[in-house]
Amino acid sequence: MRQALALLEFEYTAHGLLAVDGMLKNSPIALLRCGTVHPGRYLALVGGSVASVEEAHRVALAVGQVRDDVLLPDPHPALAAALTQRPEARESEAMGVFETRSSPALLRGLDAALKAVPVDLAELRLGDDLGGRGLAVLTGSLTDVTAALDLAQARAGDSGWTAARSVLPRVEPLVRRIVAEGTHLRICARHAPEGAETVEG
Repeated sequence: MRQALALLEFEYTAHGLLAVDGMLKNSPIALLRCGTVHPGRYLALVGGSVASVEEAHRVALAVGQVRDDVLLPDPHPALAAALTQRPEARESEAMGVFETRSSPALLRGLDAALKAVPVDLAELRLGDDLGGRGLAVLTGSLTDVTAALDLAQARAGDSGWTAARSVLPRVEPLVRRIVAEGTHLRICARHAPEGAETVEG
């Protein structure tokens, strides 16, 4: 069975819940993730067969107030896995950071980049604690990471959906370990290298 994913970002929770209700009533899809994100928007991620997801996507769009959306037939396996579980970080020469102004834009760009360039997905975050932005971290060779970011930005959309991007060549091992545990704010003192200066209090 060919699989598909659809992610919709609604301006309001009222419309998001109405769309989720309609999708579940009209199509045998799996509701993978849903809920509010900053700044007061609502995300709904569904998966299933291409036909079922296409029907659910159509029903959701008919509700209206969709800020952005994406329908991905045959999503890259690494992307599909990262949407339900934390990716496993791997050793790499370089790291690329990609931020978008919507979560669907992030998936549009990532799916294209992962299918075309041999890079790994080390981090994927949708919306919350990011002011509603999407965030991904890619790893691989410097050439591949740069090419992947170029493609991701091109595919994210032509309406200014890309917020920021950066390439870290020869990634500091400490930074690699920090990203492997996630980009949420936390205490990083235990990562301090030997001989590092400290702040006491």
